[in-house]
Amino acid sequence: MTDKTILRALKGEVLPTPPVWMMRQAGRYLPEYRATRAKAGDFLSLCYTPELAAEVTLQPIRRYGFDAAILFADILLLPQALGADLWFVTGEGPRLSTITGADDFAKLKTKDDIHETLNPVYETVSILSEELPKETTLIGFAGAPWTVATYMIAGRGTKDQGPAHALKAEDRETFVKIIDLLTVSTIEYLSKQVEAGAEVVKIFDSWAGSLKGQDFEDFAVEPARKIIAEMKARYPGLPVIAFPREAGKGYIGFHQKTGADCVALDNSVTPEWGAEHVQVSGCVQGNLASSHMVTGGQALIDETRHVVQAFSKGPHIFNLGHGITPDADPENVALMVETIRNG
Repeated sequence: MTDKTILRALKGEVLPTPPVWMMRQAGRYLPEYRATRAKAGDFLSLCYTPELAAEVTLQPIRRYGFDAAILFADILLLPQALGADLWFVTGEGPRLSTITGADDFAKLKTKDDIHETLNPVYETVSILSEELPKETTLIGFAGAPWTVATYMIAGRGTKDQGPAHALKAEDRETFVKIIDLLTVSTIEYLSKQVEAGAEVVKIFDSWAGSLKGQDFEDFAVEPARKIIAEMKARYPGLPVIAFPREAGKGYIGFHQKTGADCVALDNSVTPEWGAEHVQVSGCVQGNLASSHMVTGGQALIDETRHVVQAFSKGPHIFNLGHGITPDADPENVALMVETIRNG
């Protein structure tokens, strides 16, 4: 039996103190991260230099003793490996060459061609599996097909994912081909992470909430189900966390529909609602508002206790409802961890 608390929670165990990690825990809010990124020169160089990517993954573990480390990478490395041009604009975020129809899709590579680009990521996982403390769980991850597709179609992040919705309506055949390619490629990408040492994988569907009705079933639920089924067939016992952000009522039944061991909740739902409607089906992860990492104080302590209490009757991994922001105060993170562990 494992003594790693996150693996225990993922198996359905109810622990007296929930394990904790944070989305984007390696990031710009930490001075040591900023120093390492400066050494790398730019964001993509940081992602593709295994020693430096491993270093920034380890930094929050050294500082806070989180129960898990998540591989430092980016969800857009996969489309780059499939042949999309990728670059980052300082202060604005990622940019990609766009896919606007069948001709653009035809230029993409296959799932078997991605590893040449992504080998440094697997090397990072391998380094981490050696260097992490023995009690710390190593989480690998990928973006969900819908979310990654929205960037590939628009060439950037958009508020309403409008370009992806438009292609879905106007050229559904090409849109479905993009989703299918991303689904099979994600399986290969996550498989290599597991083979390199990842103990858990997480699927981030950051824009799941903009899919409604049958589209949510077809393009958020079904790709996740396919990925999880194949990963579990290849690696029996592998735990999978799914995060269909802002799914609302779509969170209900997501464990059963996809086979996920844990469903991560954003903070648009209350912990009480999550416990009643989602935790009844299995482990949940979440869901403190990341704004508390900026503002701190008694409100942070009170809300942290509130989340812990609300989820205390079932399996729970404490996390934020979204990634920590660059303006967060590292001292507030320490206060959150202390509150979880010491009440």
